[in-house]
Amino acid sequence: MMSSVMTSELDFIEELRLRRWARENYVPPKQRQISWHPVVHEEMEKKDLETGEAQDSPAYAWSNS
Repeated sequence: MMSSVMTSELDFIEELRLRRWARENYVPPKQRQISWHPVVHEEMEKKDLETGEAQDSPAYAWSNS
C-alpha cells in the first residue's frame, strides 16, 4: 500500500487516510519502519508530543557537586 503512494503526489484525502492510519497503528519511535511514508512518521511524531512519549533526545545527568 505505502510504496505506491510514495511514488506520486498525495491528494488531500490520501494524506488524511495516512494520518488516520498512523494514529490507529501508532508504535514507539524505535519500532517504526523507515519504509513508511513521511506523512506517517510526521503524524506519529505529533502523537509522541501529545502523549509525552520519550523521544530520541540526549539524557543529561546533573551533579550537585
